Amino acid sequence: MDRMYRVMGFWTGIFAVMFFLGDMYITSLIFFGQTGFFVLLSYLKLTERMYIYIFGAYLTVFFVGFTYYTTFLMTPGVGH
Repeated sequence: MDRMYRVMGFWTGIFAVMFFLGDMYITSLIFFGQTGFFVLLSYLKLTERMYIYIFGAYLTVFFVGFTYYTTFLMTPGVGH
């Protein structure tokens, strides 16, 4: 399971570099933070159950934040 966190860290790192190259600096910083989080967790040698709990908490925080953003902050019709 720790290897899957390294894989997620790899892909979030790729996304972070692409966002940075596309001049989306705030988004790239968020993804660089996620990369560090995933890689750090991968070396903690936790149990598989703990990795699943952490991933579930991560998804919960993401979905709550995404729902809040799309409901209250996103301006409809911008960025066609």
